Amino acid sequence: MIEARRLHILRAVADHRTVTAAAAALYLTPSAVSQQLAALEQETGHRLVERNARGARLTPAGEILLDHANAVLAQLERAESELAAYGSGEAGTVTVAAFATGIGLVVAPAITGLARTSPGIRVRVRDAEGDESLMMVLDRQVDVAVAVEYRGAPGEDDARLTRVPLYAEPFDAVLPLGHPLADGERVALADLAKDAWIGQSAGNPCHDVTVLACEYAGFAPRLEHSSDDFRAVVALASAGAGVALVPRSALRGMELADVVIRPVDGVAPTRRVFAAVRRGAEDHPLISPVLSALRTAAEPGG
Repeated sequence: MIEARRLHILRAVADHRTVTAAAAALYLTPSAVSQQLAALEQETGHRLVERNARGARLTPAGEILLDHANAVLAQLERAESELAAYGSGEAGTVTVAAFATGIGLVVAPAITGLARTSPGIRVRVRDAEGDESLMMVLDRQVDVAVAVEYRGAPGEDDARLTRVPLYAEPFDAVLPLGHPLADGERVALADLAKDAWIGQSAGNPCHDVTVLACEYAGFAPRLEHSSDDFRAVVALASAGAGVALVPRSALRGMELADVVIRPVDGVAPTRRVFAAVRRGAEDHPLISPVLSALRTAAEPGG
């Protein structure tokens, strides 16, 4: 009989690609993970994981089992949801991981709404970038992720997750005061091809948005500075260090005296934000109201 706990470990190894990283995510030791994988291989009668100097990858047999593991783990999430509903599930804690502006834009208002509609639900918030939060959900470190669409993000058909669209927002161009294009009503990205750029660190979803938008405009941005803090990005632009693309909501409430904010001409680069939970958990009586509150907060005027 295959133990579900070992299926979860197999999926973590597939997601993190090393036994050490999977162990850290699951709060286990690497030896414990190796022991569980060995036991799973003994249960199935197949070699499931191959290790080399670069990490670990699933064998063809491991990939077959992973497909079934995703279905089994999703069904277990549904079972927990139904049992929680049977036991009323009106009170408890839900942990939400979200990036900073997402916390301000939808998570905090959702908490306010839940205080009225579901006062028994306590929300615990963890700050995490959009690409980090999805893995935190899969590793059961959090219940809900508020994440950003990015290159390589799990798609809507991913068997591990259920996604709920929240909102989309454009990126605006941030130019130093006195920039040659500051007097225009809009900015064409192609006209910024020779400028120095301020971006986010590689791996940050917003880094991908900036690079892809510039590539679509016909050039590779010369990224001379990087920061994942948008206030720092604006401060660098105000010092004349370069130009940048920043999500519109991130500019709210900032000191913008020494920069000019202009919409991008043509099709503006866009940040698409969604909530995600482990597949099968969307109907859990604690998680479902949180998802509903996030949707409401994301609506115009919500």
